[in-house]
Amino acid sequence: MRHSLSRVVLRPQVLALSIAALLPALALAAEEADPAPAPDAASSDAALNIVALDQVVVTAQKRATNLQETPISVSVIDAEMMKDRNAISLGSFADGSIPSLRVTPFATRSSALNIGIRGIGAAGDANQPARDAGVGIYVDGVFLGRSQGLGSMLYDVERIEVLKGPQGTLFGRNTEGGALSIVTKQPTGEFGGEVSAGVSNYSGYNSALHLDLPKLGDVSFKIDAVQAKRDGTTDNPMQGEKDFNSYDKRGARLSALWQPSDDFSALYAFDRSYDGTTPYHTQVLVAGPYLSPLQKAGASDDRRDSSILGGPQDENIGRTNGHLLNLSWTLSDSLELKSISSYRELEQGQYDMGLVDAISAYGGPGTPFGRYSLAQVYQHQYSQEFQLIGNTSQVQYLLGAFYYHETAGDNAQTPNMLVWGPGGNSYSLNPATNPLNLDTVRIDRASKAWTDSLGIFGQATWTPASLEDLHLTAGGRYTRDDKNGILYIVNGASTDLSFDDSWGRFDPMVNIAYDLGKNAMVYAKYSTGFKAGGANSRSTTYTAFDPEEVTAFELGFKSQFWDNRARFNLALFDSTIKDKQVDFTLPFDPNSGETRTTMVTTNALTDGKSRGAELEFSIMPVDNLTFSFNHAYTDIDAITAIDPFGAGVQVTVQPLLAPKNASSLAIDYWLPFANASALKFHVDGNWSDGFYTSEYDQTLTDSSFVVNARIALVDVPLDAKGSTMAFSLWSRNLLDEQHLFYKLNNAALGQTGIFNDPRTFGLDVAVHF
Repeated sequence: MRHSLSRVVLRPQVLALSIAALLPALALAAEEADPAPAPDAASSDAALNIVALDQVVVTAQKRATNLQETPISVSVIDAEMMKDRNAISLGSFADGSIPSLRVTPFATRSSALNIGIRGIGAAGDANQPARDAGVGIYVDGVFLGRSQGLGSMLYDVERIEVLKGPQGTLFGRNTEGGALSIVTKQPTGEFGGEVSAGVSNYSGYNSALHLDLPKLGDVSFKIDAVQAKRDGTTDNPMQGEKDFNSYDKRGARLSALWQPSDDFSALYAFDRSYDGTTPYHTQVLVAGPYLSPLQKAGASDDRRDSSILGGPQDENIGRTNGHLLNLSWTLSDSLELKSISSYRELEQGQYDMGLVDAISAYGGPGTPFGRYSLAQVYQHQYSQEFQLIGNTSQVQYLLGAFYYHETAGDNAQTPNMLVWGPGGNSYSLNPATNPLNLDTVRIDRASKAWTDSLGIFGQATWTPASLEDLHLTAGGRYTRDDKNGILYIVNGASTDLSFDDSWGRFDPMVNIAYDLGKNAMVYAKYSTGFKAGGANSRSTTYTAFDPEEVTAFELGFKSQFWDNRARFNLALFDSTIKDKQVDFTLPFDPNSGETRTTMVTTNALTDGKSRGAELEFSIMPVDNLTFSFNHAYTDIDAITAIDPFGAGVQVTVQPLLAPKNASSLAIDYWLPFANASALKFHVDGNWSDGFYTSEYDQTLTDSSFVVNARIALVDVPLDAKGSTMAFSLWSRNLLDEQHLFYKLNNAALGQTGIFNDPRTFGLDVAVHF
């Protein structure tokens, strides 16, 4: 049975009244408190006596600032938080660790991720060359253009900054919902590092090496290598085939930092990754009339250990590689020039039998079924950004220019790999498609798209000499997008369908911030952002659609008080979504014999509204013990659009990945142990309302409550040189809670869905040197 969760919903009116009562007291406490030191990590009197919250530095405004002095809503996931949650990729944050951030796989495929912030930015289907997502992903300042490849392992991450709300001025295109800025650790020039290894259930194992080499002349080198492998969590009953929901991830990164003087530095990095996965299993919850006796007998609303039907299943293999060159010149004490150059390549293969139970209708003995969704996506991109960062006695400013080029293509094939036996009580491999020869399988669609984008931006913050607590910021960005594409195969036939469009726009930003004493501030922000236009390669017309736009107002309060032992941040937002891109899918007819998915994307007729509040509270009531509580309330409107498959009928479409309430609670405790070592205890619980994941089948997913935990013995001395060991036991979904994060209804096939991962646990050992 599913674990139920009694819950008290935090109503926005109660939340607002509580905040209004708290703000004056918090501001007074922040003003009267003497500021504590601001170290790089958690403040401590001794190595294992932590007496204050950490001081977090972010680069959300393209320059290093203290999180509490940055007047926008930002959440930060640091390296310790990732260890505590055993997070190995962006997909790990599907547990809801950041309540306003939603991460789901694209349908059954964890190789491509769908990401939304505040209920904005997620796409019904961004798994194609001429579609874009609305939450920008950046690694060391480099924009990643495709949803494919986002499931790859992360390297030696220093922090992940989650920027909420439109970031159209400083980050540009495809950041209408926000941005994730991943910052990796740079070479130090001193010998040291960490080597780790671990084992886990489902025959899992992992290893990692992070090695800083001694400085050679003016150059520092760093080597990162990571690996994680796990068998599937749902058995595939076809003998010799891979199980569902497995992964085999690995990658390496080489970094070199050249610092010939204090005024110049050049960072070069090359990375290469491999991401082999199998799809999630889509389970039959309630059987429909067109299903076979086998499927009807196996239908269940509890997570199954095995699929009902089995079929061929290869790995979805993704390969990415890229070059990065970051240059920084200090031109004077008040002026710096930065250059960010990058070239990246992506190849993603798709082999998806995860829907075999869900969409296999019984059509009589000898009829083929077992749709094997095959696709190949390839992409390369290069980008160049310049930033001129300066300041005067009263003004901090930034000027910049950005260029981005992308070439991407895909193709898709959907052979039926199985054939029904008498009465639908048995099945076997389809001799017409086994062994699989892709050269003999019809290509359902093939397309290629090109994008060129140019942005020019600037931002300035003025602090009047006569009123130093006031900070006035204004900025803007002009973006020109040129995009064209060809859909050259439809249903096996050559076509000459194409689109060629350009869009130009200006995204302004205004921010007014005021310091309430030394450790508190309030701010008001206006900003805009957009998701690029394009065309849907799953359609049969390849008609272009326009960009999607968001305009947002945000009010915020930030405070750190009680000698930096407590932190309280609040953001209230009101966003308008215009020309929302909506995906419509041709209703599935199990008797048609057609296996391809046909989809059309249009812009909505009406505007949508997203309003809500985000609260972050951390407190250290006693030394070494920290409580953290985050909550997000999002109230987002449905919109109206014309269904192109419904004879022009206007329909109501619900927002995607937008739970009304979501919370996260974490407890961390450090206990001094023998020989200067320590025991670290961590537990976090993440709760969320259900949300919509499909625009063509609008069914709410389950609410969820996922608990993660970790116990670690750290800093165990190894030698007189300072080398130490660490041992940790961890678990994700400790309570083995089950919920459906994807749910569909079909009159012919019944109700189907995808369950979250079952409980996983493991043991890791690390050596620091």
